[in-house]
Amino acid sequence: MSPKIEQLTESFLLGEGPHWDVATQSLYFVDCIRQNLVKYNPTTNKVTKASAAPKQPTFIIPVQGKSDHFIISLDKELAIVNWDGESDKFTIVQKLCVADGGPGTAQNKFNDGKCDSSGRLWAGTLNIDKEDEDKTLPVGTLYSFDSKRGLKGHISQVRLTNGIAFNDQTKKMFYIDTLKGTVDQFDFDVTSGEISNRKVWFTLNQNNISGKPDGMTIDTDGNLWVAVFQGSRVIKIDGHTPETLLDTIEMPAQQVTSVAFGGPNLDELYVTTASFEYKGRTPPPPVNGALYRITGTGSKGLPANNFKLN
Repeated sequence: MSPKIEQLTESFLLGEGPHWDVATQSLYFVDCIRQNLVKYNPTTNKVTKASAAPKQPTFIIPVQGKSDHFIISLDKELAIVNWDGESDKFTIVQKLCVADGGPGTAQNKFNDGKCDSSGRLWAGTLNIDKEDEDKTLPVGTLYSFDSKRGLKGHISQVRLTNGIAFNDQTKKMFYIDTLKGTVDQFDFDVTSGEISNRKVWFTLNQNNISGKPDGMTIDTDGNLWVAVFQGSRVIKIDGHTPETLLDTIEMPAQQVTSVAFGGPNLDELYVTTASFEYKGRTPPPPVNGALYRITGTGSKGLPANNFKLN
């Protein structure tokens, strides 16, 4: 049976950071450019939004054990917020930290973020060249944040941090700096929170895939699902053998931004997309920018890790 693709919502300018919340059986994500937190309830098909303006959120992750509390990014800040998922406003409960205080980083912002199984947040910063993304300078950093150690930098000279995924069984972390055009692998110690031995795991050009790697998730077999921006597809790559493409799912949208498994059995793949002007072209709504659900992939995801505050 071939996978079934359903368009679920209206068009967003830049849907990103999908996170399936097992507790509420709903999907949280963000519309970065419109500066909104978003919740999608698949039971009712209802979409609710809360504005973070004038700052830009790029991810929203529930806080473990605290209902309606989330860690989010606000430009280059990390904060804990309280949002009921229904109203159009949220409350900042605690400002955690500000990243990138060095020279030349005044305009930096956080981008993609994920938590590891200890509840530690991993997120990177960037400063995209708005005239030509390919000229974006390597002024970002990949950070981790936890309540004990605070903010810790791991990789400098990052251009465009995106997908992050963890495999606790093999003790690996997978990571995407989009403008490298690769998925990279690290050895990962979840106890110490250290990464090492970076190597290229999958190269899009080498596998004849047009577009750029964006958001990413991992399934129960340890394989990776990668959104391909400007590539109109989601690819499944082998998490155990490098440079191995396992499957491709063609999407109606051109700007495919991220993926997350969800649903009662975690066998539904939710896909965020975008519809903003890119290199002089604006992909038309409603298919571009919508949230999609893919069923029938034959794969299941792991419960998404939430943030541990204390």
